[in-house]
Formats: sequence, structure tokens, C-alpha cells
Amino acid sequence: MIKGVRSHRSERGDKVPLTARLLLHQSLTARRAAAIIAAFTVVITIVGGILARVVDRPEYPTIGKGLWFALQTVTTVGYGDVTPKHTSGRVIGAVVMLAGIGFLAVITASVTASLIESSRRRFNASEADLAQRLEEVSERLERIEAGLGASSSSKSTDSGR
Repeated sequence: MIKGVRSHRSERGDKVPLTARLLLHQSLTARRAAAIIAAFTVVITIVGGILARVVDRPEYPTIGKGLWFALQTVTTVGYGDVTPKHTSGRVIGAVVMLAGIGFLAVITASVTASLIESSRRRFNASEADLAQRLEEVSERLERIEAGLGASSSSKSTDSGR
């Protein structure tokens, strides 16, 4: 390294954020993506319930009531028995709603991707089996043709005598 010039990596101290290490450690599959989204959804729901209690105390006198609101919101049920009155509570509700909708979308995509992958594997396996059978039939046909060729050449030699 040139004197007085430090590399970009050494300035950062070779620190990689935890989330990046988790994502880069193994390839990101549909199942891993769903697990990560589910974990974030749970965290957002719990934090949203606690924040609802903190910012809208009259409507959510206990943390349990705030968590109940967050659970109803993230599951898109929304009974309406507890609703935020203040703008900050509504913003929290909107974030929790988006997390719930995102979670449902990712779970649906994950299941769909798994089903498609399974179908693709079955198709590739049947295609490989079909190719193997075709190869066997071709070899058999070649043996039959070779046998017929040898038989006809011996007949032509016999008839020439």
C-alpha cells in the first residue's frame, strides 16, 4: 500500500452489517425470504403495538391493547374495537398494515415459487427419462437394421452361387 493512502476496506474496519451477512451467508431462496419477512413482520407488529400505547395513551391504556390493535391490523382483520384517534397512531397503523400486506404477498409468492420449482423438477425428470428411452429405442433400431443388413447380404451371396 502507498504511504499515506489507506484502502477503502481498512477505513470501514472490514465491518459488514448483520443483515448483509445473514443475506449473503447463503443464497436467498423463497423459503429464506419468507422467513426473513415473517421475522420483520413480527418485529414491526410488536413495535407497532408498543408505539401505539406510547403515542396514543388515551386509546391504548395498556400495552396489551396496543398489541391487540397491531395484531388486528397486521392480519388485516380490523375488528374496529380499538382504533387510533391521533395521526401518529394512524401512521403506526398504516406501517403495520403495509407489513401485513407485504407478508401475505411474500408468503403467497413463496408457496407459488415452491410449487413451480417442484413442477419443473418433475418435468425435467420425465424429460430425462423420455430421452433415455428414446436413446434405447434408437440403439435397438440400429441393432435391428444391422441384423437386417447382414441377413440381406448373406442372402445375396447365397443366391449368387
